[in-house]
Amino acid sequence: MYKGFSYSMTGASHIIKDMVCQDSAAHYAAENFSVAVVADGHGSKKHFRSNIGSEIAVNCTLDVIKRFYSDADEFNRQFPKNHKMIMRNIERQIISEWNSRVNEHFLLNPITEAEKSQFTQEEFAEISVESYYGTTLVAAVISKDFTFGFQIGDGSLIAVFEDGHTSMILDYEESNPANITASMCNSNAITMFNSYYIDNKKIGAVFVSTDGLYTSFGSDLEFFNYHTIIADQLAESEEFSETVKKNIQKRTNFGTQDDISLACVYDKEILRENSDIIKQKIEENKRRLLARKPKPKK
Repeated sequence: MYKGFSYSMTGASHIIKDMVCQDSAAHYAAENFSVAVVADGHGSKKHFRSNIGSEIAVNCTLDVIKRFYSDADEFNRQFPKNHKMIMRNIERQIISEWNSRVNEHFLLNPITEAEKSQFTQEEFAEISVESYYGTTLVAAVISKDFTFGFQIGDGSLIAVFEDGHTSMILDYEESNPANITASMCNSNAITMFNSYYIDNKKIGAVFVSTDGLYTSFGSDLEFFNYHTIIADQLAESEEFSETVKKNIQKRTNFGTQDDISLACVYDKEILRENSDIIKQKIEENKRRLLARKPKPKK
């Protein structure tokens, strides 16, 4: 049985400007599989409903993946040999579902004068309905025999393996080719997904987060070790997720001051069985970080 948590925190800069949190996060943990997903609504002017777009994105992703897992045993049998095709179908359905729900929200909630007032008529006429709701998306799925996931836009996807090794499975900005903002709202969004599939390798925990978390760290090693520590503590107590929530809140105040979302799903048995190895990896990371600190001048 998998466990999980998901949190979204409003960035300090957004609080000062009286802006809503544009991030969304969700997770789902079942007996045979689990899902972690986050979305980061775009902050620019024309994406003025991006907080709603990000919420729709995480809900669509959970619903689509649950639908594919309606017969979990059959899905787990078919997926390894057909994973490329199935993942592509999942991505298509998420995009289709997101566009459908965005347009439904638009029809039920017409544009207000306040929303339109920040644009000239010419500017507003050039913005598509989907752009109002623009957002990124990062999602990961783990099951007993494999893990897979996908990303559109920036954000992070981190896995903690049974040997204590922690890595970023998809590059932080891999889905932003040629400085183009990859977004759910793009007309060619389906071509902007990056995905991964890992077979026959046990994963203790997988984390997905919006860019506000990654940019609050000084190095990749610090960022990776942060997740390794969380995985280690989750093996001891599920209540540790509340401590993570408080830490994220601090990072929104003293880091980049951006919104931060973090979602995690984990296999507590794998984490417990490999607790000693994971602890050793944490100590090794601490030594590496200490060695990197500049020596005080005499």
